[in-house]
Amino acid sequence: MNKKYFTLEEANALLPLVERELVSLQQMKRTFEEKYTDLQDKKAEHVYGVQEAAEEEDPFFAAEFELEFLQIEARTLMQSIRRKGAELKDIDSGLVDFPALLDGKEVLLCWKQGEASITHYHGPYDGFAGRRKLEGEA
Repeated sequence: MNKKYFTLEEANALLPLVERELVSLQQMKRTFEEKYTDLQDKKAEHVYGVQEAAEEEDPFFAAEFELEFLQIEARTLMQSIRRKGAELKDIDSGLVDFPALLDGKEVLLCWKQGEASITHYHGPYDGFAGRRKLEGEA
């Protein structure tokens, strides 16, 4: 499969969709973390609490199923972003890169959630710390 390279215009055009998916991922991650912590607390109470009778059903099945489903949904959204050709770098801070060619060299157009458009890029191995302004950007 050939690697997709974006023009700045193409990458900027995808931002609204990528941001919607990113916001959904961020919410799923928060929900997962809350539910996971709650489940761990309940398991600890169950193990260390006084149990009068053995339960026939797994008391944690529904919660574990819900966590698994959240993971599946999150993977689906991450794959959706990847299928568009973008690279999700960090869910929490909202970092997304778009492969591009700049003066014949491979770079990553770098967008951070909250930015109105893509105004920076970095080399493939430079990461966010190596961000540089695109020429013509104020």
